[in-house]
Amino acid sequence: MSGYFSDLYHGTKSLLVGLGVTFKEMVKPTVTVHYPRETIVITPNYRGHIELVIDEETGGSRCITCGMCARACPSDCITVLSEKPEGAKKKVLTGFELDFTRCSLCGICVESCPTDAITYSQDYNLAGFSREEFHMDLLGRLGKGGSLI
Repeated sequence: MSGYFSDLYHGTKSLLVGLGVTFKEMVKPTVTVHYPRETIVITPNYRGHIELVIDEETGGSRCITCGMCARACPSDCITVLSEKPEGAKKKVLTGFELDFTRCSLCGICVESCPTDAITYSQDYNLAGFSREEFHMDLLGRLGKGGSLI
């Protein structure tokens, strides 16, 4: 009989402790972000997809079309297109494409770039309905200054 009252006491105590935790959490302010109407602040060390950096002097890309990023990429998702205009000393960047469906976000391309022409994007809202939406022309995106997705 004493085991019955002992179990009843411990069960009631456990119920009251659990209700105390529940009521304490009920009065705390919510941390939920109502997504479409509110956006969250992204930390500076967030690794989104890569994007080209604008050169302050020329207004174009810092990329010198060496192709180090494409060679270093283990997923083979970067394509650097360039051409050498007649009479020019350097190659000119004509296209920089990223297949984000294959990217593993490892960051080797950013580390291997000798001119720091690639950085991580702060875009976190990446959603689409087809694979073609994730084939990004980063040079075109650089000219628009915004997100394609």
